[in-house]
Amino acid sequence: MVFNLPGTPAVRRVMAGAAAGLMLAATLPVATAQAQPAVPTVALPDFTQVVAETEGSVVNIRTTEAVPVRRSPLGPGSEGDPSDLFRWFFGPDFVPPGFGSQHQQQQKKPQSQPRQSRSPQERTVPRGIGSGFIISSDGYVLTNNHVVDSSNGIFVTMTNGKEYKAKVIGTDARTDIALLKIDAKDLKPLPIGDSDKLKKGQWVLAIGSPFGLDSTVTAGIISAINRDTGDYLPFIQTDVAVNPGNSGGPLINLAGQVVGINSQIISRSGGFMGISLAIPIDEVMRVVNQLKAHGKVTRGKIGVQITEVQDDVAKALGLPRAEGALVSSVEPKGPAAKAGVHPGDVITAFNGHKIQHMTDLPRLVGATQPGTEASLQVWRKGKTVDLKAKVAELGEKDIAAQKSEQAPAPTKADRLGLIVKALPEGSGDTQGVVVDKAEGTAADVGIQPGDIILRVNDTDITSPQQYAEVVKGLDKSRPAVLLVSRDQQSQWVIIKPQ
Repeated sequence: MVFNLPGTPAVRRVMAGAAAGLMLAATLPVATAQAQPAVPTVALPDFTQVVAETEGSVVNIRTTEAVPVRRSPLGPGSEGDPSDLFRWFFGPDFVPPGFGSQHQQQQKKPQSQPRQSRSPQERTVPRGIGSGFIISSDGYVLTNNHVVDSSNGIFVTMTNGKEYKAKVIGTDARTDIALLKIDAKDLKPLPIGDSDKLKKGQWVLAIGSPFGLDSTVTAGIISAINRDTGDYLPFIQTDVAVNPGNSGGPLINLAGQVVGINSQIISRSGGFMGISLAIPIDEVMRVVNQLKAHGKVTRGKIGVQITEVQDDVAKALGLPRAEGALVSSVEPKGPAAKAGVHPGDVITAFNGHKIQHMTDLPRLVGATQPGTEASLQVWRKGKTVDLKAKVAELGEKDIAAQKSEQAPAPTKADRLGLIVKALPEGSGDTQGVVVDKAEGTAADVGIQPGDIILRVNDTDITSPQQYAEVVKGLDKSRPAVLLVSRDQQSQWVIIKPQ
């Protein structure tokens, strides 16, 4: 093609180059489009149909509790003794200056008429809110035990605004399940799914009442399955937004089936931070069946204390992998002792189920009916030994003892140079962890075994698991302050995380 370009030769050369560039640019998009493969489009799921079919079966639960009413000493009905005003502030045994002799004489003087004792008055106040869902047309409702625990009134509100007073059929603190009953008929229950079929990345929904906002829907995916947090249950981990008030609500798959009960969040702020935990519905329904039949849950035991199998221990014992439950002690005359289980054995299977992690064993044994003969496989002296044990019933004392089985003390010091463990049973304390070992930086600042860590920075410490999360998140560029108690004396200790 020939171009007749005006102007000087230099101008004609510039214009000719520009025209050629335009022709080349015009051909490039076609070539690029032909070279790149088409990107497939993936549509996000539409949750509207699932929500429409299920939210009517999700309920709001509010609870009340009774609190004592404290009367003012100078208020209506007071005796008129001026010293009562001091005892109101400083305690019942306080004697104000100038009232000592008079008070003692009154105590010695016989009273002609005995003072009438008054029963303490109470008033009912709101306690908390939660969620739940209907599992039968005749009014059975599921929620978390911690939603209704210590309440004197439970009220279930439907999405249409109708409210019922609920009766507790049974609770199980170990799995955090509560079964309620309301006087209603022809309700629409949620279908129960199969939590064993869940897969990572699968879409799920949560419906509940976060912060009291009923019928709130949030969506996310399954982040992990069989998440072990040291508790009795293997949790479903999701990234579905769950907040206070969601407890007890259902976790629902895209088929509209319940696959779990939203129970916990892992958070440093008290609100959702991307990790929520749900109780698998298969575990829930096993508990529900017993609560319906007996109002309580009966579990099995074999009478062993167990710990985790470490890599170096597995190699020393000749185990192919670090799996199973290492027996640290055997209850005398218990089922395991009678079956021939010895300390140092590694239980690798129970009733045909493989023990991959030590916490698998308490769950499997607990789900076994007492009186049942169970098969055990143990690894002993480089070979597998098959045993038979008759499962006994787990009592309340055994539940406390098994806490050490499910949450063994760590063997490696943390970033502060500490190894901690839970407070001893029966100590009466509800806050803090006990120092089991102090080394490195912690030992340098004077922390000793037996000290109690009450607080790290501004966070109150309630358990070894929560303490580990707090220490893990400390900023290494800033010193941390620990509130340490020793011999009932507390002081702050400054320590820099490693």
